[in-house]
Amino acid sequence: MPARPSPPQEPRDPRREIRDLETVFTALAHASRRQVLLVLRFHGGRMTAGEIANRFDCTWPTTTRHLRLLERAGLVRVEKSGRERLYLLNDRRLREVVGSWLTWFAEAGAR
Repeated sequence: MPARPSPPQEPRDPRREIRDLETVFTALAHASRRQVLLVLRFHGGRMTAGEIANRFDCTWPTTTRHLRLLERAGLVRVEKSGRERLYLLNDRRLREVVGSWLTWFAEAGAR
């Protein structure tokens, strides 16, 4: 059976890649935001804002700032249902951006 052709790849946009790296690494720079991502991961990738806030000792405004920053970085998505906001982990974006950066540190033979 012949191999499937690879899907066409988008041309690389170095400026966008650098912006993505800066945005994601800024989001990951704070321990609370890294913890939010882990909590989401270990709770099935979806939690309400209230459920997330209850897991931390931060004030509500601090928690919402952390969540907004994670959302801007594309690491979480938000679905609104009435008055409730459901946060969904976007681990694919995390793997893509961080994984791409890590390839620069792979051994020459591994690339």
